[in-house]
Amino acid sequence: MTVTVRPDTAIVVDDIVKEFVLRHTRSLKEALVWLLRGRKGDITKRFRALDDVSLHVAQGETVALLGLNGSGKSTLLKLISGVLQPDSGSVRTRGRVAGLIEVGAGFHHDLSGRDNVYLNGAILGMSRAEIDERFDSIVEFSEIGEFIDTEVKFYSSGMYLRLAFSIAVHTDPEIFLIDEILAVGDEPFQRKCIAKIKELSARGKTLFVVSHDLDLVSTICERGVLLERGVIQLDGPVRDVVAELRLRSADDA
Repeated sequence: MTVTVRPDTAIVVDDIVKEFVLRHTRSLKEALVWLLRGRKGDITKRFRALDDVSLHVAQGETVALLGLNGSGKSTLLKLISGVLQPDSGSVRTRGRVAGLIEVGAGFHHDLSGRDNVYLNGAILGMSRAEIDERFDSIVEFSEIGEFIDTEVKFYSSGMYLRLAFSIAVHTDPEIFLIDEILAVGDEPFQRKCIAKIKELSARGKTLFVVSHDLDLVSTICERGVLLERGVIQLDGPVRDVVAELRLRSADDA
């Protein structure tokens, strides 16, 4: 089926299917029997993380992707960011995408914070001139200070977060993806990140947030999408989706 894509659409996810192979650990005896039987009986199992998911996000929308553990949230975010590729279906984005998918992803442990600013900035699509121009602001926002020339393998997870977040927001992305990363770091920096996210939203940037902090996403997102076992169950105002997830969580307790 052909779906009409509006000119103001930032993210288009059409009929996505994504499976992973689960390899079961077997004893040497079990593996030998499996081989002697002519490899009959699958030694692996396939897990469908996303099952025919379609989603359109307009430019400037703030979307919370919600669901219980194992619902497929992080997988969908990685498909949108380009870290993963779908088995079928398509993902299209418009404009520069900056993703905070994992703390320190894209960092080289043996390089200094300074070198990683340039490395990560380049990965996120910034030119050398752009990084030069924004370098001082990146360091100032991250609060890394004198540790900017220290190898990042000596950084705490909070320092990783501050520098990674600062680099990402300074790429001036059209689409900003965040996966639970705000759960790391101290409260003052979390407030600083939230303020920055709201600033990006006010400037018309598209925000796609995965978080278990339902109060947080209720304050920074307008739309909610509820995933369950790789299928979208609800898509609407974030307050309605948060209420539904709380109800389902209570039922499972």
